Amino acid sequence: MKIVYSLSITALFLYSIATNGQVSTKKTKAHTVVSIEKDNFLINGKIINKGKTWKGKPIEGLLFNSRMVQATFDDENPETAVLWKYPDTQKWSADRNTDEFVAAMSEWKSYGLNAITVNLQGGSPTGYGNKNWINSAFTADGSIKPAYWNRLTKVLKKADELEMVVMIGLFYFGQDQLLADEKAVINAVDNTINGLHDTGYKNILIEVVNECDLPYYDHKILTESGMATLINRVKNNKRGNFRYLVSTSFQGASIPTSSVIEASDYILLHANAVEVPKGVATMIEKTKQVPGYSLKPLVFNEDDHYEFDKEENNFKTAIENKASWGFFDFRREGETNIEEGFQSVPVDWKVSSVRKKAFFEYVKIIVNSAE
Repeated sequence: MKIVYSLSITALFLYSIATNGQVSTKKTKAHTVVSIEKDNFLINGKIINKGKTWKGKPIEGLLFNSRMVQATFDDENPETAVLWKYPDTQKWSADRNTDEFVAAMSEWKSYGLNAITVNLQGGSPTGYGNKNWINSAFTADGSIKPAYWNRLTKVLKKADELEMVVMIGLFYFGQDQLLADEKAVINAVDNTINGLHDTGYKNILIEVVNECDLPYYDHKILTESGMATLINRVKNNKRGNFRYLVSTSFQGASIPTSSVIEASDYILLHANAVEVPKGVATMIEKTKQVPGYSLKPLVFNEDDHYEFDKEENNFKTAIENKASWGFFDFRREGETNIEEGFQSVPVDWKVSSVRKKAFFEYVKIIVNSAE
């Protein structure tokens, strides 16, 4: 079955937030459309890396991606905002963060990266866990904050120009409690999807919730039991014959449930707790055995296991089992240089550290040596 909701390359970009959390108009052109055909991703109607193989395994239809969730980060809590100051200015700047993010995107693309994950409620700016910072694109009633939206649209515009895919995560634990109730959650979903429709951008995949099976979400609708409802709400929000492709993720090494797999357009997996490469293959096999599974793309968009210098690693195993793979990098204990880690704030978005270079060089080798 071919899922293609629009292949137009002349869609108009309309944005800026009105006081009710909706979007009003500003025109520009959009050029990139992501779609799905069976278990392949397509860009502008063409299967990514169509017909290409690496080490005897197909890489066609795969999204080589990186977790860049702090693209729109800010902190409205003055007590914790001081934690994120830049070493050179001793100040935090949300606009600087996004501008430097956008400036680095061309470099990422030059290595062969074709997708990034950004989150409207971020991710832990210290790597794992969430504390007292306030980093949410949503107000208590689910309206969208104009400053966050303006930063997001900068990212979408650049990605559209580069023919890159943006996976947009909506909710993150430790921030979801800032929404007043489940009605506010639904408002946030609707406002986001309506706003994205208004931009005209179609290079977007939706991740409703980051790791919905964690016990930290305050609103039940953001847990596994509410996922099918929210996924279908996104799917039912159409403009003409176009809608956004949508899924949700579970915590590292967890297998999505039947209701989520059935509802999702693509299947998100996390491999944070997968210590050996064969564990990635096991996750994929178990996912395919879940009742209700049908052929659709498998995407790892969070994994903090690398070992790109070894013959076997999680990335390579994902490719061997026709799954996309995503790099999750954060500053480890004792690391203080901002060059380390893409999730730890403040972020140096350039390909600067040893870990970053190892990942991007590995992507470059895969793409350039593919036959």
